[in-house]
Amino acid sequence: MRGAVFTAHGDLENLKVVDDLPVPQPKRGEVRLQMKAAALNRLDLWVRWGWPGLNLQMPHVVCADGAGVVDALGEGVSDYAVGDAVSINPSIIRADSPAWFTGVENQSRDLHILGESVPGVAAEYVVVPARNLHRMPEGFSFEGAAAAGLVYVTAWHSLITRGGLRPGETVLVVGAGGGVNSASIQIAKFAGATVFVVGSNAEKCAQAEALGADVTINREEEPNWSKAMYKMTNKRGVDVVVDNVGHATLADSVRSARIGGRILIVGGTSGPFVELDVRQIFARQVSIIGSTMGPHQDYMRVMDLVFAGHLKPVIGAMLPLDEVREAQRRLEQFDVFGKVVLRIDEAG
Repeated sequence: MRGAVFTAHGDLENLKVVDDLPVPQPKRGEVRLQMKAAALNRLDLWVRWGWPGLNLQMPHVVCADGAGVVDALGEGVSDYAVGDAVSINPSIIRADSPAWFTGVENQSRDLHILGESVPGVAAEYVVVPARNLHRMPEGFSFEGAAAAGLVYVTAWHSLITRGGLRPGETVLVVGAGGGVNSASIQIAKFAGATVFVVGSNAEKCAQAEALGADVTINREEEPNWSKAMYKMTNKRGVDVVVDNVGHATLADSVRSARIGGRILIVGGTSGPFVELDVRQIFARQVSIIGSTMGPHQDYMRVMDLVFAGHLKPVIGAMLPLDEVREAQRRLEQFDVFGKVVLRIDEAG
């Protein structure tokens, strides 16, 4: 079986496509899929680089997000049939874990993410729990379903579930090009918010506007973008800020929020450690809310909106599986707007 793997942590040279992986067999409650598409996330880079305590069985199959066709059923599976087209919720919880019944299983220590602490989906065949699947409507593309998964459930959970976004509020999305950011723009608009976006250049600002952003700030022209936000909102600030950059932007994000505003921390692509003026937090009553992934109910809710066409995944590049190195290179260099998708059944 072919699959995209790395055999040691480190640079891109450790990433390759092999053809000798064993075909997995579904156990009770599991389904085997013939994969059609897999999508990359920045998580794939961090896992390849590695961190203390991450102990993986090598070779490690990459990618959290994917979609495919049901190929075989494990014992006890009756909700799906061979031939069904499905997308995959990338959050894996043991069937006997108490967290599965809480509705907040994403907060459990039993949580695993495909492609992170367990093998991913960039392979010809993958076995996952049947409860992690969502049936796709006829005609919906596998590439689009794969591109949505992790970033859309992350954006939905942060904005709607954790952030409590309400119609009529204002939202600032810090960054325009990433998968979570493009999802956040669309979800905030769908929820009835006015959306501001800080983009790194004019092209990305234009792309954010095409997704529905009401106001964009080009960081090349306005490097002091928090000051610009202050002026644009008549010295009020916005209700909600979505920040997945971290070190380089969080202080400005706090300054962009109104008194009593909320900062949603959904990542840290520029680094994990920040220095803040705590007076900006307590004096202005700003709430800092951490959020990652989302429970299965949020995955199902947001994917229903994707499948209905209310939210449209942004695909910046589609490549064959054999070009997984180029796919990760583009992601690593921020050389793409939206998601990078691998076509599993397409030769390079």
